[in-house]
Amino acid sequence: MSAMISRIAEKTIRRLLRGFPIVTLTGPRQSGKTTLARMVFRNKPYATLEEPDLRQAANDDPRSFLARFPKGAVLDEVQRCPGILSYLQTHVDKDGSMGLYILTGSQQFGLMSGITQSLAGRTAFVELLPFSTRELAGAGKLPVNIDTMMLTGSYPPIYDRKLDPSSWYSAYVTAYVERDIWQMLKIHELETFQRFIKLCAGRTGQLLNLSSLATECGITHNTAKAWISVLEASYLVFLLRPHSVNFNKRLIRMPKLYFYDVGLALWLLGIRTTEQIITHPLRGNLFETFIISELIKSKLNLGKKPSFYFWRDSNGNEVDLIVEQGTGLMPIEIKSGRTLTHEAFAGLEKWRALAGKKAVVPALIYSGEESFTQKGIKVVGWKKCGQLLNETQNFTRK
Repeated sequence: MSAMISRIAEKTIRRLLRGFPIVTLTGPRQSGKTTLARMVFRNKPYATLEEPDLRQAANDDPRSFLARFPKGAVLDEVQRCPGILSYLQTHVDKDGSMGLYILTGSQQFGLMSGITQSLAGRTAFVELLPFSTRELAGAGKLPVNIDTMMLTGSYPPIYDRKLDPSSWYSAYVTAYVERDIWQMLKIHELETFQRFIKLCAGRTGQLLNLSSLATECGITHNTAKAWISVLEASYLVFLLRPHSVNFNKRLIRMPKLYFYDVGLALWLLGIRTTEQIITHPLRGNLFETFIISELIKSKLNLGKKPSFYFWRDSNGNEVDLIVEQGTGLMPIEIKSGRTLTHEAFAGLEKWRALAGKKAVVPALIYSGEESFTQKGIKVVGWKKCGQLLNETQNFTRK
């Protein structure tokens, strides 16, 4: 049961509930939001607005609906009934207590704009992604090798129900990805959209050239832009922006595209076995996708927004990830090999020379197991990558 896999965000939510009347939990479908909300509020009622009767009651008479929960509740999938939010504001203001409600929602767009308008100052936000390696390791469920980890992905139901990942992803794409997107975009050409999302999977960990993506898919540039926004809003992909620090170099302006869950990207690419991953030309990009997603989870689980970028100049010098740590910049290189050569450190050394005092705690994450320090660079194996940023925070505080 996923209830048995304890979530790092649980502590964060409990802390926030002491200072806010509402905590809003967002994230992709099936990332464990409901399980976690019900665990935190195990003694409070639960209502899901996915249920047509409840949704109608909430829409028709929001005051009476909220009166059913005088001491608060978990309200699931609130994006299905945005009208209730302003009534919720009056309700919590009148009550004056902290820790009354946990709201959950899957789509950022509408949900976020509604909540920021109606509940400003009354709710804290926590974004919950699927399991992190740290959570899986804590429950003794972390796959032994990196290729199995990537193929399995991190979604809770795969671990709960001992399902074959490819059967689960197949159902997930049909039930949620296509259905939700259909509702948001009113797409008529489902086949074109299916092709689009597969083409995106083939670009994970790479610069996003919207024009070439649109051309390859046979859609307009604006359509491609709108569809990417919806994939972002549904927590399927994210864009990593280039960092603007230039050291007198011309910089690349395009963002890089990544999937939040590498297992989903692998499924979309038609990869079904670990053997296929090992020899796949995109293995490096897929490993990078996995690691950056893990680092994002390590921030979001503590209720913090990641300040993540990449750096690349027009001469091809590049650092995979730049993390803003106070006034310093932490460069992180990601290498999919299990052994490291001298060349693996070259990019970081070059960047450190350019950045001077701005560079703090450079790190290299690779697909091996050992963690050590070499040439002043912290080398971290994939299983420990989720702890990297929390550990280095202490070094960078002045």
